[in-house]
Amino acid sequence: LLVDNPSQVGSVSVTVKVLDVNDNAPEFARFYEAFVCENTKAGQLIQTVSAIDRDDPQEGQHFYYSLAPEAANNPNFTLRDNQGN
Repeated sequence: LLVDNPSQVGSVSVTVKVLDVNDNAPEFARFYEAFVCENTKAGQLIQTVSAIDRDDPQEGQHFYYSLAPEAANNPNFTLRDNQGN
């Protein structure tokens, strides 16, 4: 038994470093600025946006978009996910 034989007992310090897996938050792929003209038709596409996450492979992550809660019931704006980030 190790308890009976102190020469068989050893110790070592172990350091564990936990790394942040997602240290880069998702962000828009570029700066977007949209303009809406007064003669814009209902259902007309105004802006397409895309996002990137520098931690993941280019096609490895799917981003989901939604309107802010205060805009979700506004009939003047809709959002469609084109499944392409």
